[in-house]
Amino acid sequence: MSASSLNRRRILSLWLPRLPIDRIQRFLQMGSGSPDEPSIVVAKDNNALVIHALDEAAERLGLHIGQPLANARAMCPDLKVFDADAVADAKTISDIADWCDRFTPLVALDPPHGLFLDITGCAHLFGGEAALLQTLVRALGRQGFAVSAAIAGTSVCARTLTRQASGSIVADGGEAAAISRFPVSALGAGETISTGLRRAGLKTIGDVASRTPSEITARFGARFSTLLAHALGQGDAPINPRKPLPDYIVEKRFAEPIATDTMIAMTLSRLADTLIASMEKQGKGARRLEAAFFRTDGAVRAIMVETGRPVTRSAVVDRLFRERLDALADPLDPGFGFDMVRLSASRTEIVVQEQRDLDAHVHDNDELAALIDRIAARIGGKRVVVHLPEDTHIPECAVLAAPAQHHLAVALQAEWPARTESEPPLRPLRLFDKPEPINVPFATVPDGPPHQFTWRRALHAVVRVEGPERIAMEWWRQDGKQLTRDYFRIEDAEGLRFWIFRDGLYEGECFDDDGKPAPPGWYVHGLFA
Repeated sequence: MSASSLNRRRILSLWLPRLPIDRIQRFLQMGSGSPDEPSIVVAKDNNALVIHALDEAAERLGLHIGQPLANARAMCPDLKVFDADAVADAKTISDIADWCDRFTPLVALDPPHGLFLDITGCAHLFGGEAALLQTLVRALGRQGFAVSAAIAGTSVCARTLTRQASGSIVADGGEAAAISRFPVSALGAGETISTGLRRAGLKTIGDVASRTPSEITARFGARFSTLLAHALGQGDAPINPRKPLPDYIVEKRFAEPIATDTMIAMTLSRLADTLIASMEKQGKGARRLEAAFFRTDGAVRAIMVETGRPVTRSAVVDRLFRERLDALADPLDPGFGFDMVRLSASRTEIVVQEQRDLDAHVHDNDELAALIDRIAARIGGKRVVVHLPEDTHIPECAVLAAPAQHHLAVALQAEWPARTESEPPLRPLRLFDKPEPINVPFATVPDGPPHQFTWRRALHAVVRVEGPERIAMEWWRQDGKQLTRDYFRIEDAEGLRFWIFRDGLYEGECFDDDGKPAPPGWYVHGLFA
């Protein structure tokens, strides 16, 4: 065998031709019902209801996909009819794809009801390609799905075989011979091209392959010519996996499923040791980790944790996942048990060595980063934030709230405006999400403060005022739609201190719908402690 053939891919194609009706029957627990009860799924096509999917009993009665519902009812008055649900079908095929991750991390969707699995180099782990194919078909069959599967060197060839010769396994280089007898419609090129080929006397794929590529391209286009070449094993387009391939993966399979919290924790701890050891050999640490739990009934549950700094100790990984598992709103349900647990590092970084013995700041930063990671594992990384100064004088834009795990180092080095000793702050520490309007009956014109105002149905008499602080909006961003603001620090008779502003100048900025001068609006933007 040549080196080039050893590097060729092996693609397993799965097709679930009756997925819509199988999904409904599983939900209604009708999978073991009488075969004399035909069922179909209908969808609207050109304002008419037609058969979208049907079970084996309906197919035996002569019904077919695309047949109008009225005709089907005339043939079978006792027909069970269900409405199509494309969203539920997509969710089902996605769940099946998650389950297929146990065989290979490279799983791609093949719409509408198919999957591609890149099993290159991993089939031997399951007893070979034939054993792997049978395992998939039998497992999905037990779940109530009709399945067709095939293996070939290209995705197009494997897909064609699932529609014409389920169970086929084509050796590398045998794609052309394996599909030559099939009709041209099996390529899935569309009705227009298939009809054109038949009219030209090319009824089978072998007939089309006997013509020169230039002849096929000139008549049917380069896209079909490329599709044909891929079907014949002459190159192949890469599949598009649903998930990116993690940098490191370790997993544990069980002959007897596990279900207890103790066994799950022990398994994660051992996998963490193996994963960290693998990354340590290349001087890397994990920033994003995912634990996937595969149940015996096909359900898959994935849990992810992120870290602010590259993790190089398995004890840290173990502690983060314990925190995450303890904080789950939807507890991990083992059902009848997990038969496989996988731990992967989807994001890693090279570990930079630091002088830690003499630098107390490094130790403090490490402890702070570890605390943030533990809190984020419990409540979510987006809820733990740091505030960063922004280069703008607009108050609501002057501070950016960013996830602490990814911006801790920047936050520790951020430079904030210096505060004058023994002086009150110029602005509140926290502002309202949106400035709240206040009612000002009268104020000193043109740029003076109000004498009193009403906010939240309470009247406040102004006794002390500092300001104004005039802030003009950024003209290069707001296109003249935002007005100049005059901010005031206000204290009322009860000692409450407010930060309010007048939105717009009395002359030249505020106009009504008729273009006449109008009084500006007043708002409270924050409160001083």
